[in-house]
Amino acid sequence: MSYQQHFSTGSGSRPARRNFEFGRTYVVRPKGKHQATIVWLHGLGDNGSSWSQQLENLPLPNIKWICPTAPTRPVAMLGGFTCTAWFDVGEISEDSPDDWEGLDASAAHVANLLSTEPADVKVAVGGFSMGAATAIYSATCAALGQYGNGNAYPINLRAVVGLSGWLPGSRSLRSKVEGSHEAARRAASLPLFLCHGTSDDVVPYSYGEKSAHCLNAAGFRNLTFKSYEGLGHYTVPGEMDEARNWLTARLGLEGY
Repeated sequence: MSYQQHFSTGSGSRPARRNFEFGRTYVVRPKGKHQATIVWLHGLGDNGSSWSQQLENLPLPNIKWICPTAPTRPVAMLGGFTCTAWFDVGEISEDSPDDWEGLDASAAHVANLLSTEPADVKVAVGGFSMGAATAIYSATCAALGQYGNGNAYPINLRAVVGLSGWLPGSRSLRSKVEGSHEAARRAASLPLFLCHGTSDDVVPYSYGEKSAHCLNAAGFRNLTFKSYEGLGHYTVPGEMDEARNWLTARLGLEGY
């Protein structure tokens, strides 16, 4: 399924416009009673298909998984080479400028995918690497009640999972959350589960750890950060098992 999101930026009467066309979305239906829906976001250069196959084998029968594919765009970190990416990034560090327009477009795409779920179904977002960064950004939008561009964020997220990711917009998050009692309340109550390997050579472990500290300092108190000794930029069964157990507990899944 292709989905287009238009955002306007700039000032005055001639705003800049970028068009984001998302790729195919893959859905894994629940094998048991449908209690939760999770949008899961892939990493840079990947697509929704590979993760849908992995998640289908995860013993979580009450979850519907939605695995979208990011737009194909030039990526500065790759010298302008085009590949699937949720947003543009120059380097994976806190010094790199944030692509707010790309982040907002992808967070809005996630919200759009969750907007039609039944009212009694809990909704969440998760991802790996750049997908994890987008999921974490969605968590900040949910807490603040708005995207970076000021438009209202419409989804009540119940859980967020980030594997080998980072926090976009870390420099300004704390002041934004502390400026609103409602944002502080939402941040404190939103459960986050973040995992990172100590031997990650793509997204440095130190950056993942610092992202967790920044989130906590900004008021995201319901946060679990797990480090995996010797793990590189990939997932392992033990990590997925811990994520599964955490989701089962946080979302109150019955297991059948």
